[in-house]
Amino acid sequence: MDYNKLGLDILALVGGKANVSKLTHCATRLRMEFADDSRVDAKAIEALPGVISVVERGGQFQIVVGNNVQQTFRALQKAIGQPLGTLGGQPTSKAKGGVFTQIISVISTTFTPVIPAITGAGMIKALLAILKLTGAIGAASPTYHLLDTIADAAFFFLPVLLAYGASIKFECNPILAMTIAGALLHPNLAQMLAAGSPIDFIGIPVRLADYAGSVLPIIFTVWLMSYIERFAEKVSPTMIKFFTKPMIILLVTTPLALVAVGPFGIFLNDLVASGAAIIDGKASWLIPMLMGGLQPFLVITGTAWAMTPIATGQLSKNGFEMINGPGMLASNIAQGAATLCVAFRTKNKNLRQLASSAGFTALLGITEPSLYGVTLKLRKPLIAAMIGGGCAGIYAGVSGLVRYAFVSPGLAALPAFIGENPMNIVHALITCVIAIVVTFALTWILGFEDPVDEDGEAATTDSAPSDRDALLYSPLAGQLVALEQVNDDVFSQGLLGKGVAIVPEQGVLRAPVNGEIVTFLPSKHAVGIKADNGMEVLMHIGIDTVNLNGEHFSSQLQVGDRVKTGDELVRFDIAAITALGYDIITPVLVVNSEQYPHLSCQQPGPVNFGEQIVALNIEEQKA
Repeated sequence: MDYNKLGLDILALVGGKANVSKLTHCATRLRMEFADDSRVDAKAIEALPGVISVVERGGQFQIVVGNNVQQTFRALQKAIGQPLGTLGGQPTSKAKGGVFTQIISVISTTFTPVIPAITGAGMIKALLAILKLTGAIGAASPTYHLLDTIADAAFFFLPVLLAYGASIKFECNPILAMTIAGALLHPNLAQMLAAGSPIDFIGIPVRLADYAGSVLPIIFTVWLMSYIERFAEKVSPTMIKFFTKPMIILLVTTPLALVAVGPFGIFLNDLVASGAAIIDGKASWLIPMLMGGLQPFLVITGTAWAMTPIATGQLSKNGFEMINGPGMLASNIAQGAATLCVAFRTKNKNLRQLASSAGFTALLGITEPSLYGVTLKLRKPLIAAMIGGGCAGIYAGVSGLVRYAFVSPGLAALPAFIGENPMNIVHALITCVIAIVVTFALTWILGFEDPVDEDGEAATTDSAPSDRDALLYSPLAGQLVALEQVNDDVFSQGLLGKGVAIVPEQGVLRAPVNGEIVTFLPSKHAVGIKADNGMEVLMHIGIDTVNLNGEHFSSQLQVGDRVKTGDELVRFDIAAITALGYDIITPVLVVNSEQYPHLSCQQPGPVNFGEQIVALNIEEQKA
């Protein structure tokens, strides 16, 4: 799978780089926000090879890619060419949904950039637990203390890390936000807190608190800072704005954080944590059962982040947490079991391959490919996974299972359940066994509708190439040139596939093959066709002509239409487009050219409509 190409395809279908106002990613999905949501073609994105699903939740447009999301993210970021969080330079569309949806959006955007740090720290904690348990390292050794310091750093300085994510959400200066977070953690404040003496700021009492590992205080503070920054921008004289703007921001925001915002956030942190502790004391099975059973629903609705601040707060303060980890372990293992059961039972080759891979990944702790690619589509396996996860969650709660490190719970992260209580890891293993057995059995009993064709053979998503040479005919009349002559690295380096380029002499693009239109952007400058013989063809009229937003292009076709070789696809005004400074050269690509090692292209020169320009030589390839 070419994830660089996938990133470029996604960028085209979301309206281009000018429409992307925010871009982040988590373990399996891209998270995007746009200046104009109406320019995003969600159905076309979901149909792209490599995209598992598209989810619009929590104020974000989420594209589930799977474990290779970072490759796609890098391709997008490189194509956009601007810093994370300030992409596109366009104003963000107004937040949609109710207050709860907006809160989830804030938490999600704030925590997403931080996840690698706290997950890496959590895995170091898990490694230390194994080393200590096996006697490979002593708890009193300097090596242990150094590694423990590295693992603790992400949680101690969590407000600084969260300040960066919050600054992306609230569109303010990240460095100043992190500086304010640093002030909350400064050793001087820690010394004042330890001394216990009353402190005031210009006569206003200051309630000092330990902000290490806290979540809500810095989120509230950065939200406040975003307004103060706009005020400072407005009142600062242009000639000295470089000095006065940051001074005003720090001078106003930091004291407000210490006097009011920080203590209020700590109060809410403690209130929520106390509520969770009361529930755990009265019915220890309740929270893990709900998390084990409802986690898929929380992921689908985008509300899975809601409990993250509580969990990280417990980890920072207590060294363990019982809010997220135990229930998520039950749920993730159940998702893996349901998906692997599907892999065992299905007769569909493609589904078996997907379910085998996604099921194993879910057992390791990453469930989105399993959830969106298999169980949600088949439904009954999802029901079985929710029941199995709930049952395992009940045991996790009754046994007092806790998580000692922030990692995505799964078989690979079981060391995160090794801690002071030697039985904790045993309870984690039993939780996994219950989730696997109950879910697998229920999935087998409930069954599912197996997607097979009329002949009972496994359905396929890609058409196989025909047994004859597959030809690609010229869609334009003009001058044929080598693809390397295109003044765009994406095309000239063959990142989107092999092919040729044509400098058109007539403003009419015709179908080069028989097939179905699978890509047709609103700007009408690019057309993708899935040929009946399996060939995937992309024609891109001009370079950067997406910026014309369809001006000087006309067509009545749309995605899903059938076309025959020679049918008119698009009319375009060559003179008007070139007068605006755009290069009209048109790449014609075989997107899936990796399937055709013997692909050959016509030599440069004049070319007319319907002349052969590419041969895929399938017979030679088979030989």
